[in-house]
Amino acid sequence: MTTRPTYQGRTLPFPDEEVVDQGLQFDLGTLLGRRRLLKVMGLGAVGVGLAACGGGASGSASAASTTAASSAATGTLTEIPDETNGPYPADGTNGPDILEQSGVVRSDIRSSFGTSTTTAEGIPMTLRLTVFNLEGGQTPYAGAAVYVWHCNRAGEYSMYSSGLENENYLRGVQIADASGVVEFTSIFPACYSGRWPHVHFEVYPDEAGITDHDNAVSTSQLAFPQDVCDTVYATSGYEQSVANLAQLSLSTDNVFSDDSAAHQLATVTGDVTKGYVVSLDVGVDAGTAQTGGSAPGGSGGQGGMGAPPSGMGAPPSR
Repeated sequence: MTTRPTYQGRTLPFPDEEVVDQGLQFDLGTLLGRRRLLKVMGLGAVGVGLAACGGGASGSASAASTTAASSAATGTLTEIPDETNGPYPADGTNGPDILEQSGVVRSDIRSSFGTSTTTAEGIPMTLRLTVFNLEGGQTPYAGAAVYVWHCNRAGEYSMYSSGLENENYLRGVQIADASGVVEFTSIFPACYSGRWPHVHFEVYPDEAGITDHDNAVSTSQLAFPQDVCDTVYATSGYEQSVANLAQLSLSTDNVFSDDSAAHQLATVTGDVTKGYVVSLDVGVDAGTAQTGGSAPGGSGGQGGMGAPPSGMGAPPSR
């Protein structure tokens, strides 16, 4: 009786082929850690990443983690660019501080918490960030606290825009799991005048650190692909975003123009009916000094440009 060849105690499905050609199921079974993935697959890890990206809005966090692990294993992940946290961070650097409030650690950020329960309307969006600690050798940044915030369907920011000073929706913190993944339930943001559609985020070493902005190890922004924006903005409630987006490009945006968001452009799956899954791998080097993270000066706007946005006609903000 002929004995079939094995690898790490597992029978090879295709004994005449190399280990890297044993199929997706075998590869996933071998994905026990980042170093083992690199040893077995080398540059071929891209194949696992492509397979993991195939899911729609119902894709699991484990699939995203597999994609991120593959990216890290190939050594292609770079530090996310530092950006300003903009005029409306609510992190204590420019007025209100949501990070001091009980209840800010939550996964569903569509509604306000505290004295209000107002819910922001819009196309459903699952925001999934996978954070890696580059200082630690591109390992998942387990335990990191990630604060995210973005505008609503009308281009307004809670806690700042006129009439929304007492709302705190579309803001929240999640703690990265063992794979470095944080996931938020939200709505697709608008495109307001002067800025490409985006989401702000700050990374802290742990949950205890969020009470002091100086503890942040990274401040950056996520950009959305234009084709997805075009599809979303063709739906009811986003009408004004169509004209605003038509006046912009990633190469002219005042944040993403340096490299057209090469390291900040999200991968998006899904549709307007079931919602979208928006994913980004975030490389963080806690050992380097931040060059961003300070809100522009002035009274409620970028560089003194005026009041916080009350809608789509708001002055450009970062």
